[in-house]
Amino acid sequence: MYGSLDISTSALIAQRTRMDVISANIANKSSIFNEAGEYEPYRRRSVLFATGDPDRGSKMGVHIAAIEIDQGPLNKKYQPGSPYADDDGYVLYPNVNSVTETMNAMEAARSYEANITAIEATKAMMSAALRLLA
Repeated sequence: MYGSLDISTSALIAQRTRMDVISANIANKSSIFNEAGEYEPYRRRSVLFATGDPDRGSKMGVHIAAIEIDQGPLNKKYQPGSPYADDDGYVLYPNVNSVTETMNAMEAARSYEANITAIEATKAMMSAALRLLA
């Protein structure tokens, strides 16, 4: 029974990390400068899940395998007066789509809720088993 709690807990941690990455994407959807103040549009990040828990050597559960930077094309906006415009008058902006990020956030929240429900069910089964033993 404790294994199932560990599995659900690992999923909660993974989904929380995913939500943090989604939040960073939304927060930086208009960022065209890096930390040093240089022109470098933000690139969307995405989370890759993998099975198991490498810290414990367990094959059960889930963990974050990597947080990847999306190398897809950046969004172009026509702003010929900008000092950051290219020869055609376009400025590059982050490749973050608010609708996609909102849908990903909703999916992460639903998964989080499902794992909370699984934890509650596991706790109820453990409690029932203890009552039978007493």
